[in-house]
Parts: sequence; C-alpha cells; structure tokens
Amino acid sequence: MTSIELPFFVHWEKTLGDIFSRTEKFPKRVRFTLSSRIDNLALDILEKIIEARYVKDKSAALAQASISLEKLRVFLRISHEERHLDNKGFEHVARNIDEAGRMLGGWIRSRSAK
Repeated sequence: MTSIELPFFVHWEKTLGDIFSRTEKFPKRVRFTLSSRIDNLALDILEKIIEARYVKDKSAALAQASISLEKLRVFLRISHEERHLDNKGFEHVARNIDEAGRMLGGWIRSRSAK
C-alpha cells in the first residue's frame, strides 16, 4: 500500500457524500437521468479505488477510475450549465474532484515508477 492510497480513499468518501447531498436536490425531471448518472460514476470511482487497493495489477483499475473521474467532471459541468448545480456548489465539487484527480495521478505515477 502506498502513502497515497488511504488519503485518496478518505478524500473520495467525503467527496462522494458531498456529491450525493447535491444531486438529491436536482429537479425531479433529471433525478433519474443526470443525477443518477453522476451518483453512479462517483460510486464507480469508489469501487475502482477499492479494487486498486487489493489487486496485484492496479493499472487497469486506476485507469478506469481516471476515465470515470473525467466523465464525472463533464456531467457536473452540464449540471452547472443547466442550473441544477449553483455556482458555489459547482466550485466546491470541482475543487474536490480536481484534488482527487491530482491524488489519483500521483498514485498512477507512483505505480509506473516501480
């Protein structure tokens, strides 16, 4: 286990809770489409983090987490543009996702350096 793994896991759990609290306030008409997709992508990332902690070849799980993180960024940006997510909420979530991206990138780089 690297020094990056656990802090990233803890950070993502907090980010996940924040995302959930924001998407539950989305209008009903997008709750089962956009909101569900955002929540599912955030959960997918958590699953990939858990997988990467326990499998020998972490590369695939980390790559999939990175792709899901990018998809999540796009869906949150769409939510903001459609005004389902206010400026303050979007900025907060975007900062947490950017930090998660840096942590994930560090984990990926530390694996490739070995």
